[in-house]
Amino acid sequence: MERSSRDGRPATADESATDESSASVGASASASEGAPDLQTYAVLLRTLNSEFNRHAHAFAQRHDLHATDVHALAAILDSTALEGRPMTPSRLAERLNLTSGAVTACLDRLERAGHISRTRDSADRRVVHLVYNPGARALARQYFSPLARSTEATMRRFTPAQLATVADFLHTLNQELTAEAAPGRTAG
Repeated sequence: MERSSRDGRPATADESATDESSASVGASASASEGAPDLQTYAVLLRTLNSEFNRHAHAFAQRHDLHATDVHALAAILDSTALEGRPMTPSRLAERLNLTSGAVTACLDRLERAGHISRTRDSADRRVVHLVYNPGARALARQYFSPLARSTEATMRRFTPAQLATVADFLHTLNQELTAEAAPGRTAG
């Protein structure tokens, strides 16, 4: 039997394989609601995280960086989008759960390699902003373009309403995880 994709066209071999593996993961979905259960979400999120980490580690290796350096670059890049302000060394230490000394070493490596610059805030010269340099950003964009293409191809398989739900789920999950990791909050 020929499978079709979500948009009605015949599915490619890759899409069929993905659908079959998704079906096996989805087999643990709640029968009463037809929605995946917590274990299914955990497996899917760990798998996605592993895939992103595999690409990030390959980028780090190829450019003589530490894995932490790549996480720092992502945090610097995303800071404006997530927080509406540039990243600072102290917020980066908090975000990556590193000591100030470890963050300084990381930033020194990134600056020597030409990935970032440190600039002083114009209103308060004590504040240092971390800037992802345009050339390094272009290098990362080129390296990670296969991930972007895969993401775009996947997004085309869903309706805007479905994508809004996925984005809302991920945003809310990130908020919960951030709150869970907040200082003073105990696990369990």
